Amino acid sequence: MKFASTRLVASDIKRMVAFYELVTGYRADWLAPVFAEIVTPGAALAIGNTETVAMFKEGSAEPRANKTAIIEFMVSDVDAEFSRLKDQVEVVHEPKDLPWGNRTVQFSDPEGTRVALYTPVTEAARRRFSGR
Repeated sequence: MKFASTRLVASDIKRMVAFYELVTGYRADWLAPVFAEIVTPGAALAIGNTETVAMFKEGSAEPRANKTAIIEFMVSDVDAEFSRLKDQVEVVHEPKDLPWGNRTVQFSDPEGTRVALYTPVTEAARRRFSGR
């Protein structure tokens, strides 16, 4: 099994896609007017408009309802990314070191989902992520 993507449901898909293009530096592939994907080397981030939910099961997903997931992107320099983005996105917390060896910053996307950028800073963390 291969983890391939995470899909977000957005009430304003254009705003969401623009946010993730800014954060990741990748351009979205618009596969339909209500669906786009941002493909990164590790996985894809799919963004669907609320209209796409009914294609699976009406009411099974809704924007602005996520309080459990944090979408994480590993970057080479979290402090540089914070400097680049801090005036353009909603900051949840500034860069800080975490006990498991990562330096991280957290933002909120336009629908309220938390987005973290992190850099492994300890030798153990760097070894853990060297295969990714």
